[in-house]
This record gives sequence, C-alpha cells and structure tokens, in this order.
Amino acid sequence: MNSELDILILAAGLGTRMRSGKAKVLHHLDGRPLIVHVCETAAKLDPANIFVVVGHQAEEVTQAVNTEFSDQRIKFVRQEKMLGTGDAVASAREALAGRDSRLLVLSGDVPLIAEQTLRSLLDASSAATILTVTLPDPTGYGRVIRSQAGDFERIVEQKDASPDELAANEINSGIYCFDTQKLFAALSKISNDNAQGEYYLTDVPGILRQEGETVGLFLHSDPLEIEGVNDRRQLAEMETRLRARTIEKLMLEAGVTFTDPSSVYISSKAVIGRDTVIYQNVTIEGSTTIGENCVIRPGTRIVGSKLGNGVEIRDNCLIADATVGENCVVGPMAQLRGGAEMAENSHVGNFVELKKTRLGKGSKANHLTYLGDATIGEKTNIGAGTITCNYDGTHKHPTTIGDNVKIGSDTMLIAPVTVGDGASTGAGSVVTKDIPAGELVVGVPAKSKKSAQACE
Repeated sequence: MNSELDILILAAGLGTRMRSGKAKVLHHLDGRPLIVHVCETAAKLDPANIFVVVGHQAEEVTQAVNTEFSDQRIKFVRQEKMLGTGDAVASAREALAGRDSRLLVLSGDVPLIAEQTLRSLLDASSAATILTVTLPDPTGYGRVIRSQAGDFERIVEQKDASPDELAANEINSGIYCFDTQKLFAALSKISNDNAQGEYYLTDVPGILRQEGETVGLFLHSDPLEIEGVNDRRQLAEMETRLRARTIEKLMLEAGVTFTDPSSVYISSKAVIGRDTVIYQNVTIEGSTTIGENCVIRPGTRIVGSKLGNGVEIRDNCLIADATVGENCVVGPMAQLRGGAEMAENSHVGNFVELKKTRLGKGSKANHLTYLGDATIGEKTNIGAGTITCNYDGTHKHPTTIGDNVKIGSDTMLIAPVTVGDGASTGAGSVVTKDIPAGELVVGVPAKSKKSAQACE
C-alpha cells in the first residue's frame, strides 16, 4: 500500500492502577513522559500527521508533548467522554475526514515499541493488521482467536471471553494499522453491548472480516517491547530494563567502563566517549555528552551538560546545563549550573558554585566560592571564600575579571564591577568600584594600595 501514513496515539485515559493524581502518560520513563517516547518513535516513521487523542488532563498532556517534543505534524484531538478505545479513535473522525491514508494506531503507554517493529507492521498492512505476541500468562489482555486455518477470526476482551477463549495465549498488543476510510466506516457499526459498556476498537477487525476484507496478524517475537505501563511496579521494571540496555550498549559499543553498573542511572540520550570511567552512584540525565578518557567519580549528577575529553569530576558534584572544557577538574562537592562554562584546563574545587559564569582557560577557583553572572579571564586565581555579589534585591548584575588576576580570600565583589588584567585584591576586601589593570586594592571598601606588579 502506497498511500500516506497517519498516526493516531491514544492518550486520553487516567490509568487508575497508577494510584496517581496525574494521567498515566505523564509519568516519566528515562526522564521523559511516556507519551513523549511514543511520539518520538512515531515521528521516525515519517508520517504526514501525528494525532494525539487527549481526554483526562488534556491540557497537561498537550503541554508535556509540546514542551518535550516539538514537531509541526503533531495535532491534538479531544475524547470528550471515556467510552472506550473505539470511541477514542472515533474522536479523530473529523480530523481525518477525507484522508486516503493508512492509519497506525499506537498506545501512549507503550513506550518501548521499536521503529523497526512498526515498519515491519506497516509492510504487512492490509485493510487491518494487528500486532500480536504470545505470552505464557496472557491474563488481563484481549485474546486473538484464529480459525482452524490460522487466519484472524476475532478479538475477545478478557471480561467477555469464554473458558476456551481464555486458554488462547496470543494477545492483542493494542497496536494496529488500518485503511483509514474502512476503519471509520466500521467504527460506525460497533456497539457497547459488552461487560464494560464501552465501544471496543477490537470489534473493528471482526466487522471488516465479516465484510470480506483481509485482516492480517503480525506476530511479534518480543513481548517486552509491546508491554504497556499499568502501574508503578511495571514502570519501575521498565526503567530498570531500559537502564540496563543503555549501559550495556555503552560498554560494548562505546568502550565505557562502569565500576558498578547496577548502581548508576544513565539516560538513553547520553553520549559518552571511550575509555571514560563511571563510578558507582552516578546519575547522568538528558542529552548529556561526555568526552573520551573522562573520570566521573561517585555521587555525581550530570544533567543536560557537555564535558570535553580528559575531564575529571570528583565526588558528589552537581552539573546542570553546563559546559566543561577539556582536561578540567571539578570538585569534590562543586556545583555548575545555569549555563556555567569552564574553559580548558580550568579548575573548580570543593564547595564552589558557578552560575551563568565563564571561567577562563587555566583559571582556578578551588575553595568555598560563589561565582554568579561572571566572566573570568585566563590564568586567574580566585581565592577561598570569594563571592560575586550579583543580586541587589531586584536585578542581577555582572562581574568581569580579567586575565592573570589574583583575588584574595574572602573578597566580596559588589556587582556590577570590573577587575582589570593583572590586578589583585587583598584578603577580606569588599570591592565596590572597578579596579584598573595591574592595581592592588585592599580594605572595606577596597582602596588602591599600589600596583600589583610593584607589590611583587
């Protein structure tokens, strides 16, 4: 079939077994909402449109998708009443009116379905094709009933199944591909005369078969891939599997060493270079990139950041939205955040925080220091206890420190202020005015003493 592809993702339900105040598809796996995983996979199939059916907490689901996943093909349709999967698909009737397409129907709570599996399903498409798997224990799933010849006969939900039907172990995954026009024609003929009083999408293939259409079954070999998230236990198990898969890939394909793989959390979006060593109790989140020959020591958390080659992150550091150049040393117990940037060969030590600050090449801030909204030049040394006092109660102000500067211990830099190249401050100075290049200032408030070069 060469018609265009549309995708419909069902994401309207609450998910009562999650025992949660938020919709099931908003719960996170690998740092992103479940629905976003499905949208990302759907987009890889190059569809003309991706429709997301929303209902419970529709605004929150819409916001989560738009925030985490930007794609102009995404559109939202509303299921006004929770009357079953057939009703959910029917809510997209107007949006798909007149479309001569194939419609791939996905579940917003099945986040691990693979692109290649869906491509294989699409290759097998007829009027309707159902993705199925066999399970040792199919309890809770709708059963796929085949004829004696092995062809599709019907799908029976567990609550409506007879004992013989319950014995079948081939189950409906909830993933389908339909001829769009034939799907909506059949949807008009389903009823809610069943144990749950709902309109079942699973009735559509049976109707199509009765009308002489071909209904295909695509039996998939990996049941874990089509597993949905129904409760928090399943969510935790899925997180564990995904984490193990990510770590194994990094070890076998990227050449990364993990001293204790079972104790670390690594985002599947992280990129880590070879010969990097990750110690125990490390968390790496989001689209973080770490170069080659790095060392990430215990207790560190890195979020959405970029680290160059040869970086050492010592124990118990927090690095979020930051860039660390090659051969830098961070920590122990340091924090980089808010766009902080360390140029190559710079050092940040224990109990040092950088916020929206650039630390220049070869510069050091090794102890008990806060540097916020600052630009610091090359080969500058920031003494212990230094603070850039960047907030006046209303606005944040910048501090600029030049090259080869020596900032004495316990210096307070009252922003906005500039310290020129080669200047120095004495211990305990409170700097309220710009310091010219090469000058030494001391005191409270700091005043010029003599040139820093003459002092040497």
